Amino acid sequence: MTACHPHPGGPAAPWCQAQWWYERALGWPTSGEAPLELLTGVRFDALGLALDAGAALLGRPVRTGPVVLDARARRLWFLLAAGSADELPVLLDWLEWGEVTLDLAVLGQGGRIAAPVPAGPERAAWVRPPRPGKCGGGVEPPLPVTGLGGEGDAPDLARLVGAAATEAHRARLLRARRARRRLPGKGQALAFSYASRMSAGTRPRSLTL
Repeated sequence: MTACHPHPGGPAAPWCQAQWWYERALGWPTSGEAPLELLTGVRFDALGLALDAGAALLGRPVRTGPVVLDARARRLWFLLAAGSADELPVLLDWLEWGEVTLDLAVLGQGGRIAAPVPAGPERAAWVRPPRPGKCGGGVEPPLPVTGLGGEGDAPDLARLVGAAATEAHRARLLRARRARRRLPGKGQALAFSYASRMSAGTRPRSLTL
């Protein structure tokens, strides 16, 4: 681990410059050392999907906030409003995904994700980068929050999570199908949750999204 100690008038390491931008321009806390990481649970939480599911989610007409690619972990992190990690289990139950095993990771208080560092090691990169807010800190557009249609211009967290669950489950089905082809007779049946019907335009009556 290396701490950032820039010398006045001298060049700073790429990660040190990135740290300044995250903390000063966006108001996001970082680990303060290399390899630089962004701390979750303060200004944002993060929803993680495997690369195949995350890429499919990016191709859907669902609004998101900033998105980070962690190349080493082969995972995409979708940034959410702070506090969303605590809401996710209840939200998945409401969307009728609670009984389905999903490859979804969520980070809140105490979590960390790799911070993209321009011109630095290709550990992480912005797929959808953040932009400094107009009033000192924050990002535009706002991070996904709970609420029908989001609050103000914020993306709707329920729609994003529903789409993420659908793509995570679909990716699992495709992996299982490939495994069955390699090992005939070893696969097991996997069924879509009723919530996946939302992606086909036939959402459950109990939902009003």
